[in-house]
Amino acid sequence: MSAFMNFTSLWKHKSKADMRSPKADLKVSLDECVAALDLFLSNRFEEALTTLCSKAKDSMYHSLTYATILEMQAMMTFEPEDIINAGNTMKEAQTICQKFRKKTSVADSLNNLMNRHAAEQFTEEEMHAEVCYAECLLQRAALTFLQDENMISFIKGSIKIRNSYQTYKELLNIVQSSNYTKGENYSHFEGGVQLGIGAFNLTISLLPTRILRLLEFVGFSGNKEYGLEQLQEGASTENFRALLCTMLLLCYHTFMSFVLGTGEGDVDDAEHLLLPFLQRYPKGAIFLFFAGRIEEIRGNIDAAILRFEECCEAQQHWKQFHHMCYWELMWCFTFKRQWKMAYFYADLLCKENAWSKSTYMYMKAAYLGMLEDEDYKPFGDDEIELFRKVPKMKQKIAGKSLPTEKFAIRKARRYLSQNPVKLPVPALEMMYIWNGYTVIGKHQDLTEGMLETLNEAERTLERAPETEFLVDDQCLVKLLKGLCLKHLGKHLEAEQCFRWIHTKEQMIKYDHYLIPNSLLELGLLCMKTGKNDEAITFLEKAKQNYKNYSMESRTHFRIQAALLKVKSHTHNGSYALPSTP
Repeated sequence: MSAFMNFTSLWKHKSKADMRSPKADLKVSLDECVAALDLFLSNRFEEALTTLCSKAKDSMYHSLTYATILEMQAMMTFEPEDIINAGNTMKEAQTICQKFRKKTSVADSLNNLMNRHAAEQFTEEEMHAEVCYAECLLQRAALTFLQDENMISFIKGSIKIRNSYQTYKELLNIVQSSNYTKGENYSHFEGGVQLGIGAFNLTISLLPTRILRLLEFVGFSGNKEYGLEQLQEGASTENFRALLCTMLLLCYHTFMSFVLGTGEGDVDDAEHLLLPFLQRYPKGAIFLFFAGRIEEIRGNIDAAILRFEECCEAQQHWKQFHHMCYWELMWCFTFKRQWKMAYFYADLLCKENAWSKSTYMYMKAAYLGMLEDEDYKPFGDDEIELFRKVPKMKQKIAGKSLPTEKFAIRKARRYLSQNPVKLPVPALEMMYIWNGYTVIGKHQDLTEGMLETLNEAERTLERAPETEFLVDDQCLVKLLKGLCLKHLGKHLEAEQCFRWIHTKEQMIKYDHYLIPNSLLELGLLCMKTGKNDEAITFLEKAKQNYKNYSMESRTHFRIQAALLKVKSHTHNGSYALPSTP
């Protein structure tokens, strides 16, 4: 049964149980929260929040659902006040859940819970309080990760996060125990356990090795396949968390696997999960957005553009959904090399969204930089002046600077001189940071067009006078050319591009990230051609031999994803995946 059928079934068949019973209170709360989520998915955002707010101080499920919606809003806006508000509201929800917990919690009863007597000490409501409390901690951890891609805050808060992780593990032990007695609302409880176990296993498995070692020291472990399996089970049974399990799977398949991986998500599975929701909510902004993203990563750029435009037209209340679409539309027109349209959406983001003004300003300047000198520039902006504004617009979210913003500021510094040396292909470099070549690689025409632009940039550099930036710029163009050649099946030429960068390693002055990333791309190329042992050598070298370079954390995420993939296809026992919890 699909998550959609489960969700609508819950929404349509609300309980009329006696409100005087604690079990009835729990059932009614769940029904009311499902109804509020239905309002939210129908673009009736404020109505959903109003419905939940009336009981958010008394009901753990109302409080959790209310905070979850606010956190989703914060993840879309990156507005500092939204992030702070979501964090505080989730903390308040955690306090509400605490009131319903037994004084001796699941996590504190590690030695006793596996026997029947200890398990029976918890009422059904107290068990739900445990899973809700753990979910509050989990979502607070997610908000922390959103603010700090380098995971420093995550590590510092690992004790609190570990409480959530341990609670989920013990609850899973209870569910799997022969002594487990299912309560009236057992499916919602089990769905919560599957959500937590799945989310932790999936997320931890994606982390770079250096962070994994720290987490394993305090008792964490993760298995991607097991995590996906748990989320799939949670999405396919009738429970309150089926929707959240589905949303997390969609995020993994369409975003996490691309931005923090090598594009290994299952797009067909994402479409299968999404289709029933699109049928039930044809104007649902969230689902239209994911539909656009699926078309985009399949290389169907024109279809993606239509979906994102449809998403913007579907509702006008939460502009945050528009901003998500503007970001994707900007990249869609980048893939099509329509620089003026890409500039248009970067400009809209710069004016309307607070996530990273520096990044948006950088992209505006980058698109102007992609235009030929003779091209008509209708915007009235000068690329040099825009680049010079980038460092001045730096901001911090919860005390942290975004890695993308740091990258943009560092790249823009060369424009601070009186006679700046232009960046060769600034938009295409940022496209690499966001793994855009994996997208255009599915479309031969788009890839050939991008290669044409890079070949012209290379010829321009060959004619350019010697500067302190020349070798760095040549290596960048070689890296991006190699990616296009790989996707066009010209593997030998691609390898030559990546290896050429290493001949210049000692001459690179600023863009030191190009060396480990060229090794990463060599490893991925070897994987593509079946040279798994050689791939592991390149990937390990990229991981072990370089540090303190731009976008280092994101590169390590991709290295980890590649190593997991190649080792899972290698029959050597030493390359086995991590064990399940």
